[in-house]
Amino acid sequence: MTILFFSAQYLPTVGGVERYTWNLALRTVRAGHRAVVVTSALPGLPDRETDPDGIEIIRLPVWPVMKGRFPVVRPAGAAALERAMEERNPDFCVIQTRMYTQSILAARAARRHGVPAIVIDHSTGYMPVGGGAVGLAGRLYEQLACGLIRRTGPDFYGVSAAVCRWLKTFGITAKGCLPNAVDPEALQREAAQRPMDWRTRLGLSADTRLVLFVGRLIPEKGAAALAEAVQGLPGTVLVAAGDGPDRSRLQELGAVAAGAVPHRMVVQLLNQADVYCLPTRYAEGFPTTLLEAAACGCPILCTPTAGTEELLPGPAYGTLLEDTSPQTIRAALKTLLDDPDTAREKARAARSNLCAHFTWDAVFARIMAIAQEKTKERAGD
Repeated sequence: MTILFFSAQYLPTVGGVERYTWNLALRTVRAGHRAVVVTSALPGLPDRETDPDGIEIIRLPVWPVMKGRFPVVRPAGAAALERAMEERNPDFCVIQTRMYTQSILAARAARRHGVPAIVIDHSTGYMPVGGGAVGLAGRLYEQLACGLIRRTGPDFYGVSAAVCRWLKTFGITAKGCLPNAVDPEALQREAAQRPMDWRTRLGLSADTRLVLFVGRLIPEKGAAALAEAVQGLPGTVLVAAGDGPDRSRLQELGAVAAGAVPHRMVVQLLNQADVYCLPTRYAEGFPTTLLEAAACGCPILCTPTAGTEELLPGPAYGTLLEDTSPQTIRAALKTLLDDPDTAREKARAARSNLCAHFTWDAVFARIMAIAQEKTKERAGD
């Protein structure tokens, strides 16, 4: 079976959707099938290649709108996408997210070629593009994009129950959940590669309490408010793994802005941190970092974003913030840091829940069952 994965952004760009796509494509290859990822071009990378995992990658020419956060497919890219459909002759298509121009083109191409497709959505709100007329235009565009994709007939899935609810905004009833996931054993193997003691690396004492943030350093993610909160906690340091416009502000507030560190180092930080905090106001779908924190047994403090109702179904699994003010964050951090035994009990409960329900093997098995069902229906036609 040949499966085309359409993902507007992909590795080496770091993010939840990118790793979601890679994990599914990797397991497709390991299962003896052919995986082709169609994504956006990046400077210095070839238009076509096969990576060491055996995944074929096709990169389409795009305009990097919003500093690359919203790649818009160029006319030459639309032609390249069409060629990919013709040359690869896929049995099934997986389209990541509902609002990119690539998603629209992929859905229409799949319809023209009679290839069954599904759309997996990852957000619980409109893309933040600003207020006023710009914000209105962005919302109208998303409504139009969803309408165009919906008319091609694919089934829609969300990565969390909250995403499925949000899809109703566009008149879409999700077929079900294909949750975000992790591979706990692989994460531990990755962390063991060239192990590093982060307190020693940062010149901190062994008893320094580490609070960790992982993600893009943009205002919606709340890293600056977290840095301000940590400033008021003696013997505590915030390490922010990620990059973005808020990086200089975090440094001004005394945080360690580690930049976009390799993933294995992120996992090492999660294994060594006292608390992982994500005070996001962003329209998250199901943050991968929450799952990775749970897999590493790191106590979690976060806003009630998408996925928390599944991963952290009660206070025995993690701590949810009532708001994202520095004062509220500081108080919640102090409670966790002052009672590490209780914090670790919550972390163990979250890890058990994750291992039971949110692994890539389970999600891949579900997607393959959907693919096989859809291809049988196509053959029946």
